[in-house]
Order: sequence, then structure tokens, then C-alpha cells
Amino acid sequence: MVKVRRPCQAGAFYEGTAESLKRQIENCFLHELGPGKIPEVAKAGPRKVVGLVCPHAGYMFSGPVAAHAYYQLALDGKPDVVVVFGPNHSGYGSALAVMDEGVWRTPLGDVEVDGETAHQIVRESRIVDVGDSAHRLEHSIEVQLPFLQYLYGAQFKIVPICFLMQDLPSARDVGKAVAKVLAEKNAVIIASSDMTHYEPQERAAKNDRLVLEAVEAMDEAKVYSVIESHRVSACGYGPIAALITAAKILGAKEAKLLCYKTSGDIIGDYSSVVGYAAVCFTK
Repeated sequence: MVKVRRPCQAGAFYEGTAESLKRQIENCFLHELGPGKIPEVAKAGPRKVVGLVCPHAGYMFSGPVAAHAYYQLALDGKPDVVVVFGPNHSGYGSALAVMDEGVWRTPLGDVEVDGETAHQIVRESRIVDVGDSAHRLEHSIEVQLPFLQYLYGAQFKIVPICFLMQDLPSARDVGKAVAKVLAEKNAVIIASSDMTHYEPQERAAKNDRLVLEAVEAMDEAKVYSVIESHRVSACGYGPIAALITAAKILGAKEAKLLCYKTSGDIIGDYSSVVGYAAVCFTK
């Protein structure tokens, strides 16, 4: 019996049927705030992308921004393993939880969990637990999968890691462990995070710019100091710091902001917005 992690956001954050979901993803790529065209996967791509920061709101809001990240990934080729770091919004489960078996289901089909890589990370880090309950109701990792499936079908495996505990030492620990395990693999890391939540556009954009400057400088300690000193309500700072830590060890030379928009840019209400950013880390 294969363990199935069923989607909790199909029909909510994104369309609930395969056809409408495919169309929705294509509309994200073609959107005026998106890349403007549908990517072709470079089969023999250079595979220089080490990691991405992607937003995880409903596709109507953050899909065009996420599409910028996935567009770059498509041009770069195909990873075999995708490690997805996401914050834990539900409060369930272990402080740092990985799933190590089964499949994640979306309307586009099933994605297999890479149990071997998951076990290597657990052994290497010693603070990541194996557990399903953190993942059952969590959207931050789930919403990345349809984009990956759109590009690669079922030809990749995932390692989902959910961060309830997001302090800097823990994030660095996870990042180091993941980097060690991925050193010899054809892999990419995705840090799932939205930026400022429910602030006026001007303040959100200003604070988010400071955080993203620290991300582009690949300085995980600075990310934390900016978030603390400016009280920035980004939800996935732990995943971002873990990605920065891992990316540097894996030889990333550059972190580039591909796109930053807010919910205000989509719906025209700038009084209380959520920020969305796509960042690409390359060797």
C-alpha cells in the first residue's frame, strides 16, 4: 500500500481538475506580471540553478511571480530531486518534519517522495524528524508541485521539509545537512515563502526590499536581523535561510531577484497587501 498525501488546496489555492489547472498555470506564465511566455524545458540544460525562492499564495495572487522562478528552472534543465522547504502554518507535527515515503497527489497526478534522500538528510542533520502530520494540512509545499509537474510530469522526486521551528541555528543546520546530501545529486532546493503580510503597499515594498537585498547578498544572518529590526511578517524566513546556507555550500555564486509584486498589483487594492518574490540562486 503506497501512502498518499492528498491535496488540501486543490479547488482552493489552485484549480481542482487537471485541465483547468494546466490552463491556470499557463495563464500564470503568460500573465502581464509573469514571464510573458510558456517555457520550453531545456532537456540538456546547464543545471546551474541551485535553488529558488517561490511564493505560495493562491495562484490568482502569486502564480505569475512564482512563474518567473519556474521559467528559469525550465531553461536550466531538469532536476531529479527537488527538496522543498516550507513554513508550517498549521502548527501540527514536529518542529522540523520530513516525509520519507509515499506520494503527494495533485490534480496533475502523483509525485514520489525520495525516501533515500530524506533518510540521508535525517541522518545528517539530527534535528529533522520523520512525520506526516506537519504536512497534512500545510499548503506552502503543496502549491509548488503543480508547477513542477507542469514542467517535468512525473520525472522527478521530492523531499518535503516543513519548518515549524524557524530560528537561525536550526535553519543553518538543515541547510548544511541538505547541502551535504545533495552534493553528488542532480537536485534543486525550493524555499517556499510569502513576504510581508497585510500592510500598506509602501511599507510592505520597502521592508521586503530590505529583506530581499539580504537574500541577494546571500547573508542569512542579515535576513534575520532585517526581519527582527523591521518586524517583517514574511512567513518562510527559516526556509529562505536554510536555502541560502545550502546554496553557498553547493557553489552558488549569485542570488538574483527575478520578480517582486504584491497582491495589490493583482487586485488594485494597495491598502493591505501581501508581498511575493521569486529569487534564483545559480552556480
